[in-house]
Amino acid sequence: MPLKRYGVLRAAVVDRRIETNDTPHYQIHLRASGIDYRAAVNVRSQQSPPDLLHLAADHFDHPILEQVRRLPDGFTEIGSRPGGVAIDFIRGNLFDRTSMRPVPAAKPGPDNDLGDFLDHFVRRALGDLDARAYVFGEAWGPEAKPDKIFGFRPGNGIHDVHMNQGNRGRFAGDNGVWQDGALLLHFPAADDWVAIFLAFQSQVWHTDDITGHPLPELPGAGPAPQPSSSEPDHLVRIVAALVNPAGPAPEAETVTLLNTSPRDIDLAGWSLVDRAGGRLPLSGALASGAAARVPVTEPVRLGNGGGTLTLLDARGLKVDGVAWTADQGRREGWSVVF
Repeated sequence: MPLKRYGVLRAAVVDRRIETNDTPHYQIHLRASGIDYRAAVNVRSQQSPPDLLHLAADHFDHPILEQVRRLPDGFTEIGSRPGGVAIDFIRGNLFDRTSMRPVPAAKPGPDNDLGDFLDHFVRRALGDLDARAYVFGEAWGPEAKPDKIFGFRPGNGIHDVHMNQGNRGRFAGDNGVWQDGALLLHFPAADDWVAIFLAFQSQVWHTDDITGHPLPELPGAGPAPQPSSSEPDHLVRIVAALVNPAGPAPEAETVTLLNTSPRDIDLAGWSLVDRAGGRLPLSGALASGAAARVPVTEPVRLGNGGGTLTLLDARGLKVDGVAWTADQGRREGWSVVF
């Protein structure tokens, strides 16, 4: 079953500790409104391969931040559904999976393992009294005992700060959609955001839209994080979108698609899906190397206030996905380029 108490913890960073035991975590001591919490961040997988996939997005920008920044201090339980602040690595278009890199949990020397990489950003937040951490995952506590790492009482915190879908075997029970974990750090003085995303190499990147389980009809992923030849990732790219056309509403929004593959592609059965789940069916053929400008009609809406758009193939598998912010959509008549 999915995570029981999925949500986000907004708090100040108080301390941190790097574990080096058999199941190591990067432990963060946080405090919000006088209440102490611990965030337990996995840095090593219990399944093979053990090294986690990691991406730290400096100067992160995404339409989800408009809602995230309005969250109150403390833990907020959130629904696992699109359109809000819930995170989904596959459906939320937060980053490109191929940008992730496997990183060892611990390695001799400075700045060369996952603990070091996490510590680089968390120490920055620790030294900034105005900085806030937004930790997405599953909450636990309060417990009738002190915290086992930092000793505060009662024990209280959040874990599963990583991708929570696409698991097989013993961790399949954690699968679900719109319930992925992540660590966001906000530095208000510069209004700068850092987003840290973690996934296990054993997880797959095409999952059931209801259960989050791996799709049985898909032979399997390539060597993480690269897609295999059976996966449709990036065969066709969304390269631009006219989200704020000139003139009064309703405006003539368009999306530009580019076939990057070496073969012609029949778009029959393909679709574009917006942030609210509106779906626009596609048709026709797109020659290898060719681009097509697709008029956007109801129920899909792009909008200049920020949004996401996902391209699905005839099997419903994600081919590409993009996101844009209100700042990017502000210029009337200009296309947003991805």
